[in-house]
Amino acid sequence: MAKPKKPRASAPDPPAAAARLPWHPPAPPVPTALLITLAALLIRVLVSVGPYSGQGAAPKFGDYEAQRHWMELTLHLPPSDWYRNTSDNDLAYWGLDYPPLSAYQSLLHGRIINASLPEAVALRSSRGYESPESKLLMRWTVLSSDLLVFFPAALWFVWAYMKGGIGISGEERREGWMWLLAMVLISPCLVLIDHGHFQFNCISLGLTLGAIAGVLSRNELVAAALFTLAINHKQMSLYFAPAFFSHLLGKCLKRKYPIVEVMKLAFVVLGTFALVWWPFLHSYEAALQVISRLAPFERGIYEDYVANFWCSTSVIIKWKILFEIKPLKLMSLSATILAFLPSFVQQVKSPSNLGFLYSLMNSSFSFYLFSYQVHEKSILLPLLPASLLALKEPQMYGWFVYFALFSMYPLICRDQLLLQYIAVLGLFFLIYYSPGGSHGKRLKISCMAKVVLSLPFICSLLLHIVYLQIEPPKRYRFLFDAMIVFVSFSQFVILTLYTNYKQWMLDTHSRSIGVKKNL
Repeated sequence: MAKPKKPRASAPDPPAAAARLPWHPPAPPVPTALLITLAALLIRVLVSVGPYSGQGAAPKFGDYEAQRHWMELTLHLPPSDWYRNTSDNDLAYWGLDYPPLSAYQSLLHGRIINASLPEAVALRSSRGYESPESKLLMRWTVLSSDLLVFFPAALWFVWAYMKGGIGISGEERREGWMWLLAMVLISPCLVLIDHGHFQFNCISLGLTLGAIAGVLSRNELVAAALFTLAINHKQMSLYFAPAFFSHLLGKCLKRKYPIVEVMKLAFVVLGTFALVWWPFLHSYEAALQVISRLAPFERGIYEDYVANFWCSTSVIIKWKILFEIKPLKLMSLSATILAFLPSFVQQVKSPSNLGFLYSLMNSSFSFYLFSYQVHEKSILLPLLPASLLALKEPQMYGWFVYFALFSMYPLICRDQLLLQYIAVLGLFFLIYYSPGGSHGKRLKISCMAKVVLSLPFICSLLLHIVYLQIEPPKRYRFLFDAMIVFVSFSQFVILTLYTNYKQWMLDTHSRSIGVKKNL
């Protein structure tokens, strides 16, 4: 007698997380990643249609002119004249003040523009050159740099992060990668500064992101080379140096031959430095000339209104008046070291991938808050590791993005990028709050804490309107700028304390897991 056939099991319902992003199709990961990448690229293109720093503002214009001028200099002058004052290179007019790799990048882009629009980079005669064609070519140089450096690094990081399952559950490993990739690529501050204001942070941050992915995928030598290149593109990448050094040192100390491991890393770092600096190593004076341009101490401890300790407290303590440059340098150095020291010690003692990501944020925040001559755009550096922690700390990341962008609001208004500011911020939070997104993780805080946190948010909303609609008193022309700085600074301090606490709690969590295993 034939056995009765078992009824077929019905197909399971698709997971709710499948509808996480508006563009999520029923397709394998590669096409989905391509769609997210294209969306991020489209946002950059749309922002780049708007104004840029210093547009039509003679005689020095702005950052756009600085980048164009560096292309002009590197194209027509020998490397020995790039960093020193000559008849063809007036250092008072946007003198090159980034490391050699940035100069090589300017040379490459200068050659590309010279091939199709030579008058845009002609020596001396091209100062303040502005035309629709030059704007298109200059915008293209940033877009191509983003595509060639930052985008591949972001994809590599997401792959390494998900493969390692760093501080996330199995479901997040399967479904969360799309949301994380979108958070990293669609970063409002980076998009507005690079493609609106006009800079090339995508290169140094992309090299740093590649180095982070190298660490997570256990390619430490590749990571060391990439991070050295990042430092040699923009010296502000040193904000991450304590985190890289402590994490890699901590790993080396736990291996069989720690001295050999340290020597291998040192060889890669020194070798990469030597290759980048080779044209300037023929004499001590030439190298010293470059170094002197990278440390602008003569500008004072801060220049524009920036949401760090020195500028925020200058209303009460007149740092520039009370102290000379030398004691200010010492105070700044001491405060910065003290700020990143707890994070540094934790990674040397107990290196871990998740601890490394927290350490990157804590280290870069320490430099942003306390180091010498910080610009408002430097908030991009702690924002990078914050975006990498978006799956683990979604509320923290969303809060940080908002106040980081708010801290640059006066700069955005000066550049006439208010429309782009509103659009990019709105689009970011549309994706951030997409169905099934990781923002849904509940953060357990008391009602009183919620009230306290809502106050700076309400203040920021009011200041957005007040800054545009009300003229400040003539005696206090920068009153609203100072208020924006102080509100942002207060939130950055809270975030720094929180992420330092979370990093040190990793040790407690590891010990509790060890005790449970022993039981």
